[in-house]
Amino acid sequence: MAQELFQIALVVDDYDKALDFYIHKLNFQLIEDTILTPQKRWVVIQPPGSKGCKLLLAKAKNEIETAAIGNQTGGRVFLFLHTDDFESDLKRLREYKIEIVRGPVDEPYGRVLVFKDIYGNLWDLIQPK
Repeated sequence: MAQELFQIALVVDDYDKALDFYIHKLNFQLIEDTILTPQKRWVVIQPPGSKGCKLLLAKAKNEIETAAIGNQTGGRVFLFLHTDDFESDLKRLREYKIEIVRGPVDEPYGRVLVFKDIYGNLWDLIQPK
């Protein structure tokens, strides 16, 4: 038996605002954007060149979900993004004034920094050794 984590829901406040950030600033690719109802869309994005896990942008629909925006993991790093060109990605983060919380630093496992997305979710950007 084999299993694979293929998609993670990321709670957002607005589909288009989230798409603008992830596609235009982080260079993610839009995989799907399907209207399900007047209030709900199925919006899937993925880092460029990735064949792995995708993000489902899920618009908050109530107070509990809205409260979780930007804090789905209680303040810990939420998502881990591997790269094969750390310096270009760092330049892009700085160009778009994306907040870098820690780093960049060299660790035994590779070069890493922590940044915040537009909602305050913490991401590790890692170029593995």
